[in-house]
Amino acid sequence: MVRTSSKKIPLVILSDDENFYTEASTPSKHTPPSTSKLHRNGKSIDSVSGQAKRSLCMCSEPDIEDYGDFLRKKKKTSKADNNTLLHRFRSKKGLFVTDVTKTEWCERQMEFSLFSEEWKNKEGKPMDFGGEKRISEAMEVGRNRHVQLQLEVQTLVELEAKSAEDDMAMKLVNFINGVNQLLFDGLTRELPILSFAFAEGIWMVGKIDEVQMPKAKKDHNPILIELKTRSQDTVPSEAQKRNGRIQLMCYKYLWDNLVAHAHHDFPRKQLYDYFELNPRRALSNDLQAACKESGFTALNLGDVVRCYQNTCKMLQPCNKELVLRYESQRDHSVLVEEKITYDEGWVKSEIGSCLELWLGQREARYVAEDEQWKCGYCDFVSECQGYTDIDSESTQFESDYSSE
Repeated sequence: MVRTSSKKIPLVILSDDENFYTEASTPSKHTPPSTSKLHRNGKSIDSVSGQAKRSLCMCSEPDIEDYGDFLRKKKKTSKADNNTLLHRFRSKKGLFVTDVTKTEWCERQMEFSLFSEEWKNKEGKPMDFGGEKRISEAMEVGRNRHVQLQLEVQTLVELEAKSAEDDMAMKLVNFINGVNQLLFDGLTRELPILSFAFAEGIWMVGKIDEVQMPKAKKDHNPILIELKTRSQDTVPSEAQKRNGRIQLMCYKYLWDNLVAHAHHDFPRKQLYDYFELNPRRALSNDLQAACKESGFTALNLGDVVRCYQNTCKMLQPCNKELVLRYESQRDHSVLVEEKITYDEGWVKSEIGSCLELWLGQREARYVAEDEQWKCGYCDFVSECQGYTDIDSESTQFESDYSSE
């Protein structure tokens, strides 16, 4: 049974974007390839730490020096490096967890979507691909459902970011407040997460649908829950469930990295360098006031990052059992709830395979032959050379909606 918060908590946000960072940016010029197109608590973090301090469980990860090697290489980027998908579309933003899941679903579709968005932004024209309206209607219902669930436990407060440092600070403050809510009330929703993948040499960002503490008092490992809504009361395909599993495992991988390095080797400098941020730049007056309402004082981004690190010190790694829930858009009933056991080796392999494409180490692959039914529901099928005229109706499919 899901526990609900005893009170609503103000949450600082910039806008209604679904990602930790918005995907709206000005990409560099390029010709598409021919085959693809706050919440507020009465207590400060310092006062909470004495009550909620937990022992640190270190995860086995590469040393911090491994990440330093990546940064040194990053500074010596060539023209070819600058033309990678990661640099062109996620520079100074990090790789979204949904970028990993979209790549796993269909690499060509993911690539098409990036270039089509680039073309739309450049030309100022709407896209006109078959099926887009059908999918967006279901997504809108799903988005509204996630907002509804969030408002059950949080109050949204809109602030304007006046700098990149403000924008980053808002995301980190939302995480700080979400963790406070989790520790005090046992549940939080729409939790933004920014973390690092040392082995992959990147920063990743995402937003977790729901995190709750276990009912057993001796169990301090938070449970991650991913909610997907469906317009029809049908069981999702195995490919859809596999995609959801990857998403959840990515969240746990990022969370556990934060916890593992919270006490030692927390890469503040690498954070500033990677996202090109000045930790000494003063936050806006409104944001400083919002931090104070949240229970801590922050004059600049560096202050917020230190609080972010202290917040991570209060956490333990996530529960190895993850929850993937499918809900009917008709009456919000649960269609399927799958409990997944975390497999670090598998999810790191999936991230690594994704990065081969995003870092320009190989070309995008077409969807697997046994999953070509996906093509019948793709907005870019008329542009894709890998499409063959198959009977897509042989497999029941619909697009799921997730809040990230």
